[in-house]
Amino acid sequence: MKKVLIANRGEIALRVMRTARKMGLATVAVYSEADRDAPHVRFADEAVCLGGPASSDSYLRGDRIVAAAQRLGVDAIHPGYGFLSENAGFAQQVTAAGLVFIGPGPKAIEVMGDKLAAKEAVKAYGIPMVPGTEEPINDPEEVREIAAQIGYPILIKAAAGGGGKGMRVVEKPAELKEQIARAMSEAESAFGDGSVFIEKYVAKPRHIEIQIMADTHGNIVHLFERECSVQRRHQKVVEEAPSAVLDAELRNAMGTAAVDVARACDYVGAGTVEFLLDADHNFYFLEMNTRLQVEHPVTELITGQDLVEWQIRVARGEKLPLSQEELRIQGHALELRVYAEDPLDNFLPSVGQLATYTLPEGEGIRVDNGYEQGMQVPIYYDPMLSKLITYGPDRNAAIRRMIDAIAAYRVEGVATTLEFGDFVCRHPAFVSGDFSTHFVKLHYQPEKIRDQKKREAEIAARIALRHYLKEKGKLRINHA
Repeated sequence: MKKVLIANRGEIALRVMRTARKMGLATVAVYSEADRDAPHVRFADEAVCLGGPASSDSYLRGDRIVAAAQRLGVDAIHPGYGFLSENAGFAQQVTAAGLVFIGPGPKAIEVMGDKLAAKEAVKAYGIPMVPGTEEPINDPEEVREIAAQIGYPILIKAAAGGGGKGMRVVEKPAELKEQIARAMSEAESAFGDGSVFIEKYVAKPRHIEIQIMADTHGNIVHLFERECSVQRRHQKVVEEAPSAVLDAELRNAMGTAAVDVARACDYVGAGTVEFLLDADHNFYFLEMNTRLQVEHPVTELITGQDLVEWQIRVARGEKLPLSQEELRIQGHALELRVYAEDPLDNFLPSVGQLATYTLPEGEGIRVDNGYEQGMQVPIYYDPMLSKLITYGPDRNAAIRRMIDAIAAYRVEGVATTLEFGDFVCRHPAFVSGDFSTHFVKLHYQPEKIRDQKKREAEIAARIALRHYLKEKGKLRINHA
């Protein structure tokens, strides 16, 4: 393997390219017309334009990506995350062209991409699952019967996708008909498949995921857990490793279960097994993400490992560099996804030009970034600008460092989630570790951020006025 094409954009494209370059590999970037001047395009050794700004004309065109790879003598394709990273057809297309897909095989992607098929695959290993249906449902009356059996509240989830789309919580029977109709419609729109399944809704759940890595020699390890409970619209915003609530026994049990999930589908490469943890610390299998996760940096920091390097080594046919016994947790890490969204307006996307864009620096601060000052934030893609990651010897130190890093991050021209991240890191529920996936619903108060901004503006105005009057007084004395 000498040349790798990264079938993605932004911070993850740059992230993969840096490790590839460190390993002595040449890199090829792909880009849309909207990303012509993006940093990942300039960083790569070669770059190919795929088409127009829309994802459907560029980053989702697997045929054009494979053709470009063949034309440029590429040996392997890294899909990053999002776009085609969990598309079994694309993985098959890559391997059929004689190229290496840096990820799992098409079969594993297909099985784990369907939540119902995934549950069926792991049944034999006795992994705990939330009570619910094992087959897709389209009949509201059937849903009503099942809901009565497992008890309200229930959760309706799209069978063919994730990201919070096609997901509805139903608190009581009277809401069922409307909510299932909405869930099916949204699932059909987002994934082209309106089928859903029903689960018992877990009260006060925590979202815990386990990073696994498997090679082609039968070795599978887990690199411990990440907590991803601070979410908006069922999508993660703040992540950390390790979790504040797992002890060694529970960590080992969940890690073993995650390895079994990987074994159930003959998994190869990096993957993440997601679980719900209830208030009594019972855990339930949710799904497996068959790719590198957005939040992988926190795992890298607490283990001292480069997960992209592990991916590439596995794809080259090498054995995993470490055994389970050799892996250790050291310190604590936090990640804030810096989205171009307005946390004061229901996290609506905020597009515009980055008039000011300065990144924080210092010990224990890492920024996986895809933008530069002066760039336009496009409307065509996910609005994440960067990932701000901090590391410390313990959780409190990592939180303090995150607060300082947020204060040093300068962005003007678009609204961002930086202020939300500051709110989270200062909130007693988060600091104490006593929170769940309902954090935003229960604790987030945009008006507090507005009040803080107002106070800061007033202080700045007073300082400016005082400085003005002082300078004015000096001028009078000089003239006299």
